Amino acid sequence: MNSSTVIFGTGVLAVGLSLRGRFVRACAAVIVTCALVPVLTPAHAEDGDEADGELAARLSAALSENAGATIRVTTVKPTEADELLEVTLENGLVLYTTESGDHFVVGDLYAIKASGLVNLAEEKRSADRKLAMEEIDVADMIVFSPEGEVKDYISVFTDVTCFYCQKLHREVDELNARGVEVRYLAYPRGGLESDGARKLTTAWCSADKQDALTKLKAGTTVPEATCDAPIADQYQVGVAMGVRGTPAIVTSSGQMIPGYKSADDLESILGLN
Repeated sequence: MNSSTVIFGTGVLAVGLSLRGRFVRACAAVIVTCALVPVLTPAHAEDGDEADGELAARLSAALSENAGATIRVTTVKPTEADELLEVTLENGLVLYTTESGDHFVVGDLYAIKASGLVNLAEEKRSADRKLAMEEIDVADMIVFSPEGEVKDYISVFTDVTCFYCQKLHREVDELNARGVEVRYLAYPRGGLESDGARKLTTAWCSADKQDALTKLKAGTTVPEATCDAPIADQYQVGVAMGVRGTPAIVTSSGQMIPGYKSADDLESILGLN
């Protein structure tokens, strides 16, 4: 492994696939557990990425045998680290394995560069989020756009009953003044049967969506409205991305920012100041 690359794990595992017994089964169980957690989307195979070789087959067989469930490898790609490969499973989970396939690691891969530590795994997640967001029709969002030039945009998973969502919404005019477009997606924290979900449906189904959303976030009563709103679809996208609370901000580059940020902070994060 190249000395300029390090791996940090959330419970990092490195095991020989030829081993058997409780330790290996415990490691494999982590992969099965991760498989049960909603993930973004299965990796999209590109030219040359199809994992149909001997290594992919051996990894799939070893992981499946020890996990007690079928685990399929979809892509195998080289990384910046010497002799270390990035392996994506069918459920979207990413592992790192030696070229021999005898050892693997669950965790984030970092590169040590002149600018400091670079999280290569997070870069991949950002790219996946960006792709997922681009597949959502902007017409299905509630958008607050600057009157002048749009310099950048943020997509925000929101709930009208959330205090920090309300606080962020009070920054929208200032964000627009700085050239930042705000695109809202629905994420009812209490689930799809909650009061928040009903209020979000009202906002999305109102003739003036922007006005309805603003009033609901200010605590003003708005006549209930229903229609074929994309609340459930957007909620599921948020769950798949790992959104666990609101607001959850996704930049145009795919970076995830959990929680409230001021207009000053967001302008800095977007590199507009």
